[in-house]
Amino acid sequence: MSVSLAGDAIRAKARSLGFHRVGFADVGPLQEDHPRYLAWIAAGHHGEMSWLADNAEVRRDARGPGVLDDARSVIVCALSYHRGDEASQMPGATIARYARGGDYHNFLRKRLRRLAAWMRQEFGAGARPLVDTAPLLERAWASRAGVGFVGRNGCIIAPGLGSYLLLGEVVTNLALPADEPMEMRCGSCTRCLDACPTQAFVASHILDARRCVSYLTIEHAGAVDPTLRAGVGDRIFGCDDCQDVCPFNRTAPPPRSETAEFAPDPRWREASPESILSMDPARWDALAQGSPLARPGWPRMARNAALVLGNVGERKHLPVLQAHAQRSEGIHKEAAEWAIMEITRRAQRP
Repeated sequence: MSVSLAGDAIRAKARSLGFHRVGFADVGPLQEDHPRYLAWIAAGHHGEMSWLADNAEVRRDARGPGVLDDARSVIVCALSYHRGDEASQMPGATIARYARGGDYHNFLRKRLRRLAAWMRQEFGAGARPLVDTAPLLERAWASRAGVGFVGRNGCIIAPGLGSYLLLGEVVTNLALPADEPMEMRCGSCTRCLDACPTQAFVASHILDARRCVSYLTIEHAGAVDPTLRAGVGDRIFGCDDCQDVCPFNRTAPPPRSETAEFAPDPRWREASPESILSMDPARWDALAQGSPLARPGWPRMARNAALVLGNVGERKHLPVLQAHAQRSEGIHKEAAEWAIMEITRRAQRP
């Protein structure tokens, strides 16, 4: 079978597995993206995510022991998780869109494994499926593979689908016909940069994760800088603001995803910031099992819950915050006491 026919067959198979976009890229050094990545690391913009710096050099290419020694092509698959304008399913708090259902790593990995297994059987190819499991600059590869372009906020934007996308890759030793990279189409638009509630963008395409609400609510383990707390607002896990204002998402919304795993998780209808503060860690672990919200663990989620109540809570939330402060210490006690002061201050306004 010719490489062209093999490529057509692989695209068809990927689409049959539910992927909305598929692109191919030749392996080779990322001559522009990798130096920018190294500069981003050197500036400390990765914050506490040390794993991003530990294997920074390996991310230069898709070949080698970090990924696949004899790799010749990278297949990039994109899946839209957009389900319209459904509100967060947690009363009193907002959850990032991608996290309102099940953990995408599980079902995305299964689909990519099926694609890789089919390629091995059909073509005798070496094929390694990846979903956040190898040091790969996946947005750079998605751009090179023509799946979309990198917007000013660093997200991959696929015209016709938008940026609410999950990415996965299959690195293979097949030499597939490469797709043309897509030119950036943001023009003079800076809505995503302007919408950031904590002004986390240093410049176009450069995010200081240490100020990003997604980083602060998911990856950051310590106390949140008091100057950034108001920007957290009611966001208890992640943030979509820079995507929600993007014209590619707003004026040409992607088709509603019918992927069952993206259906809102009914567990969050019964949860709330105040109920999280009343839980013990074991209860939270059991509640969040199989959800992206399990990643931060109860300590960070309880801190987030206190910050949310500090920003949008009312007098009725004071008892649970006071009880949490009395039995806590460190960042949890401080966050709860801050929330109490903020609610009290708002209540005293004329």
